Amino acid sequence: MQIAILRCLRWLAVPLLATVAVLAFPISGALQARGNTSQQQGASDKPYVIEYYYKAKWGHAEEFIALFKKNHYPVLKKEIELGRIIKVFAQVPRYHATEDGRWDFRTTIVFKNAQIANDNFDSSALLKQLFPDQDSYKKEEQRRFEILDGHWDVPIKDFDLDAR
Repeated sequence: MQIAILRCLRWLAVPLLATVAVLAFPISGALQARGNTSQQQGASDKPYVIEYYYKAKWGHAEEFIALFKKNHYPVLKKEIELGRIIKVFAQVPRYHATEDGRWDFRTTIVFKNAQIANDNFDSSALLKQLFPDQDSYKKEEQRRFEILDGHWDVPIKDFDLDAR
């Protein structure tokens, strides 16, 4: 319990210290805006990675994964064909974890760039093309989310351990 509290405090301390640093050492608005623009331009050329974690209700992980593969993976593969996504891969844990830290399935999607990852792409035309029987598709997707206990998305970036 104490270890969990310390971990939580550690993760809260980083944003707090960053906020204090910004308030104590303000950057001019023009300089900050110029920096943000160059970061956005650089980011538009770089792949953008998001990990999607799924925690199924106990005993339903295999059913969740089967429904994911049947109804969601084809949509992701179509987005690869369209050039929106570079790669999709999935992992399952090798061993079990505590209930609070448990996840059953993780997909990692490498988008072409951050803009595409966040553009609110309307997939309704793809869904109608891939799943002509929309009633069955909707029922299966409803079931996929009924057996889900938790879901979270984690945008990630590379971290260079050799950088100073």
